[in-house]
Amino acid sequence: MTLVVEHLAELTGFRDRDLLDVTLVSALRELLRPLSLGIYRVVGDAKRQHWLTRARIGEHDTTAAADPLWTELDDLPAFDSRPDRLACLREERIIERASEREGLAMQLFPVLTEHEAAGVLEIETRGPMPAEQQRTVQGILRIYRNFQSLLDYSERDTLTGLLNRKTFDECFLRLAVEAANGSVARAESGGRRRGLGSFAFLGVIDIDHFKRVNDTYGHLIGDEVLLLLSRQLRACFRFYDHLFRFGGEEFVVLVRCGAPDDAGPVFERLRATVAAYAFPRVGQVTVSVGISQLRAADTPSSAFERADKALYWAKQNGRNRVADFETLVRGGALEDSSRESDVELF
Repeated sequence: MTLVVEHLAELTGFRDRDLLDVTLVSALRELLRPLSLGIYRVVGDAKRQHWLTRARIGEHDTTAAADPLWTELDDLPAFDSRPDRLACLREERIIERASEREGLAMQLFPVLTEHEAAGVLEIETRGPMPAEQQRTVQGILRIYRNFQSLLDYSERDTLTGLLNRKTFDECFLRLAVEAANGSVARAESGGRRRGLGSFAFLGVIDIDHFKRVNDTYGHLIGDEVLLLLSRQLRACFRFYDHLFRFGGEEFVVLVRCGAPDDAGPVFERLRATVAAYAFPRVGQVTVSVGISQLRAADTPSSAFERADKALYWAKQNGRNRVADFETLVRGGALEDSSRESDVELF
């Protein structure tokens, strides 16, 4: 019992979701001594879902392995390629079957969040797992679920479910480091490895004339517009992009790209999608967007300030458009007064 308590204390000691999954599989391996175990989550939208390995560890592994969060969807196993996982998710129950390795057994447990079954825990053993061990795993997964809910409550906007403003700085700094590492790897490969996501962009999105929506239709309809826009953000961006609601009608997105020219079309797709959508009661709603490429020594505030300047320019020049800060500077429409303006970009 003492060992279980120690692992539960370690499990709930991290606020980093990546470390949380790694800690979970490491703790279960020490408790159960299985041959292998892993957590697999469903990523992508409803029409194009895949399995992402969040953490997997074998009997003799020293650390857990995981798929990079910026992996392209088509490189991951398709959602319907694992019928056993599908059954575990849809029925929200333990699935027991023979392992792909002869003479071994596999147990699948649904990993639940507050609102849905979001993934599967797979545990490979030398024989069927005893009922007592199954109950232990289920109890730990309930604690894991409750802790995930607490993280959601503190880190996510209650209306839209997007990340909230206080999580922005940490996500920004992590993305900057990851993009810098990708840039180094790309340079070492002679610039051939575009898929590393070594370019990062920040976008600020603002709903045009949102006050008019609230004044005309009321705040309940205004909240519905915000909720529907958040769904369009999820559909237009990838599962590993960071989506924030900063408050009111302002949203922020952090994206990684394989090339500098990749970011503009992504935000333009969002703008066009929103403009073409018929919002209930309201009709057409448009957004203006300002984007800026992250720089080698950027701070969250400096990058946000550049994107916000581009957004202001878009607002002042017709709205319903995407404005790129660096493009505006090169064209003479804006001046770059930031201290980092002479630093080489990622």
